[in-house]
Amino acid sequence: MSELEARLAALRERVEAALGEWLPLPADDPGQLFAATRYSALEGGKRLRPALCLLGAEAVGGDVARALPAACALEMIHVYSLVHDDLPAMDDDDLRRGRPTCHKAYSEWLAILVGDGLQTRAFETLALAYADDPPLGLDLVRLLAEASGNLGMVGGQVRDMAAMGRDLDEAALEAVHREKTGALLRAAVLLGARIGGAQASDARFHALDRYARALGLAFQVADDILDCTASTAELGKTAGKDAEQGKLTYVSLLGLEGARSKAKALEATALAALSELGPAAEPLRQLASYVVDRGA
Repeated sequence: MSELEARLAALRERVEAALGEWLPLPADDPGQLFAATRYSALEGGKRLRPALCLLGAEAVGGDVARALPAACALEMIHVYSLVHDDLPAMDDDDLRRGRPTCHKAYSEWLAILVGDGLQTRAFETLALAYADDPPLGLDLVRLLAEASGNLGMVGGQVRDMAAMGRDLDEAALEAVHREKTGALLRAAVLLGARIGGAQASDARFHALDRYARALGLAFQVADDILDCTASTAELGKTAGKDAEQGKLTYVSLLGLEGARSKAKALEATALAALSELGPAAEPLRQLASYVVDRGA
């Protein structure tokens, strides 16, 4: 296990514990809502977005523990998006994180409500955890709402669904994924930076923004590569789903080697953005390479 992998494992353990506390299982659980929520949110996943939030705070000299609630809020939004993406009306998938998807393990109607509940709980978490600093709390709510709403993740999902079976050029494909995947990854880094003390006007904040934009797109390119090169067991979700649904990917557009070259170029952009930051940003540098090497 590399130094970065050990660090990510330690962060994942902290996030898992905190997430369990923010998503309790009450004795009175009508319709298994809380059980289905915990089934979807706990015991699985790379926790990349929470890790980016915590490392973003660390990169500007902030306290990782202070950023932990925001990291959990990010994961709640991410999990809600996965639960809804897997529904029959969307990607119609039966497997997520190596287990039956929420609507398969429980029911379709409950999966819809699990996603709804996770989304609202994310903002409640920010409001509760950062009530001692209202300007900070307001900034965090705004950043997360922008990244997950119509001009971010939701808008990107709409673009993706509307584009199925249609020819897109690279610019249009990038527009889909900057919103669908990239927006929340970008928000993860920026929430951490903001909690760590960086203001939106700071050079460090802008450097991390450039890093996160490149990383978010690199993650999607690597994901596209994995979708056509890895097995279902390795992915923990159905392999080859994009091709089956007629979705345009970086592999289908650029070819496998072209997609790999694209990922490496984005990695270089991400690393260059961090050139002005010191040793505290080293885990973020390693993470950019780690994300791209998944699809190597």
